[in-house]
Amino acid sequence: MRKNVSIVLGTVFGDEGKGAMVNVVARNSNKPLVIRFNGGHQVGHQTVLEDGTRHVFSNFGSGTLQGAPTFWSRFCTVSPTGVMREGKALRDLGFNPVVYYDANAMVTTPFDILKNIENDGATNHGSVGVGFGQTIQRNEDMYHLYMRDLLYPEIRDAKLMNIIKNYYGYNFDPTQQHQNAKTLDIYHKFIKACDELVKNHTIVHNGLKEFQDMNWIFEGGQGILLDMDYGFFPNVTRSNCTAKNAIELLKDYPDTHIKTFYMTRAYQCRHGNGYMTNEELDNSYITNNPLEANTDDGFQGKLRKTVLDADLLKYALQCDRYENPKSQRFLVMTCLDQVPENIPVTVNGVFMELPWKEIVDKIDPMIEGMGTWSDKGYKYPWELKQKENG
Repeated sequence: MRKNVSIVLGTVFGDEGKGAMVNVVARNSNKPLVIRFNGGHQVGHQTVLEDGTRHVFSNFGSGTLQGAPTFWSRFCTVSPTGVMREGKALRDLGFNPVVYYDANAMVTTPFDILKNIENDGATNHGSVGVGFGQTIQRNEDMYHLYMRDLLYPEIRDAKLMNIIKNYYGYNFDPTQQHQNAKTLDIYHKFIKACDELVKNHTIVHNGLKEFQDMNWIFEGGQGILLDMDYGFFPNVTRSNCTAKNAIELLKDYPDTHIKTFYMTRAYQCRHGNGYMTNEELDNSYITNNPLEANTDDGFQGKLRKTVLDADLLKYALQCDRYENPKSQRFLVMTCLDQVPENIPVTVNGVFMELPWKEIVDKIDPMIEGMGTWSDKGYKYPWELKQKENG
């Protein structure tokens, strides 16, 4: 039986509206399952329901408010303390999040976070500061802590102490009362969070096989221009932000029809340091969004905004086409209510003002569909139009 799946990708430097799009796809799907396939707990995907309910997802899939469970793949990091904190926030809103974790998903410890903050303070690469990249590096250095290990507390604790003492070189022993009170508190909260995660959620050992009767929605983290292979080093993430990992997860399901939704705002934006074009151009036309979840006071620093660059978008789509060659493609432009009807954009380095439909043709005439997103209060009306053949 042919399987239909959706992939939602950020096209540029993140903050494009991936979470809101996943929420819409989940709302319109029968038995949806949201699959996190890259990045991890460092994302911040905002979802706002029509009744005003609002949440920024980091540790759960963005279909959670629609009742969709989440599958957390082996390509992603898991923060047990983040899961505990965000899970409580969701339950306080009246939602009961359900997550299935691949047994080989990588666990982030508080000591990864401490080292991440220390390292980024020296390099200023623009990290989110929650230990994602540090967790990847530690695993590459063979100091593993997997979700499967949380099922065996003795193994979990032994591996954790190896990470603390041998990898990070901390002189720490939780059995000794003379230890720093703050470090002891962090350690014990982490152990409690691991126990709570195992109690409330499910760790699976057979990948996606037991979920074949569900409609799969792959939720990308960050944007293609932050991809570790295609982005602008050193201001990249330690992750594949194209559909590469999703395609890997789908390799056992060859009879699959893929729709990929490429998300972009109607202008460029980027958090913190790193390459971005058109910053010399006037950006005063971009109005503020009262629902903006990205602020200037986070660990990453200022949210920069400037004129859309069609060439960057074209490059990003070509990168994903290499990894994801057989997909039906749709470009979704968000934040149109923050810009003029004729949108400022550069094409081949030339500044012009164009309707969004003409911009799509400049980016990629092979795009099979176009979408617009208009933020009106708490509502997210969605319009998708097939392009006419010929």
